[in-house]
Amino acid sequence: MVQMYTIAGRQIGSHYLAMGVLGLMGTLPFAFGGGSAAKKSQGPPINAQSPDEESFIKNFLAQAEE
Repeated sequence: MVQMYTIAGRQIGSHYLAMGVLGLMGTLPFAFGGGSAAKKSQGPPINAQSPDEESFIKNFLAQAEE
């Protein structure tokens, strides 16, 4: 026998509730951006004193990534 629960005035079997919960837990990560597309991290902000210093830091980081 299956345990029956009354939800919104209807009798629902426990196995249907279990399948619904497992299905929901499997699809929620994809609904909230947990899919295969990984976002590239921006890193910390550059707090430079002048525009020349900021461009030097950006060029240095670009060369280091190559």
